Amino acid sequence: MELLIVDGANVVGSVPDGWWKDRRGAAERLRDRLAAHGGPAEGGPYEIVLVVEGRARGVAPVPGVRVEEAPGSGDDLIVELARNAAGRPCLVITADRELRRRVEGTGARCAGPRSLPGG
Repeated sequence: MELLIVDGANVVGSVPDGWWKDRRGAAERLRDRLAAHGGPAEGGPYEIVLVVEGRARGVAPVPGVRVEEAPGSGDDLIVELARNAAGRPCLVITADRELRRRVEGTGARCAGPRSLPGG
């Protein structure tokens, strides 16, 4: 099963819908969207991991979506998760160019936030 790692801060921040007023609520809406659709528009199956940081911490996992809280940099945790994918396919959802460069160095693939349903 492919590992799908979602850069919560970057994906939430890609749509100017007032997310900055309630970062945790925005991350919860993203988590629920991921749980409802199961990953990118091209299909799955995926093990979905949503990485949250800062004021988005405290988001609970739901069936189908594991939530990982970054103790510091969300980017560093995403790179670590991609590196530890144990040789299985890994797709990271982010628009952050530097993060893309870093995770592609681990062998992971990247796609932008618009690859997600409703994105």
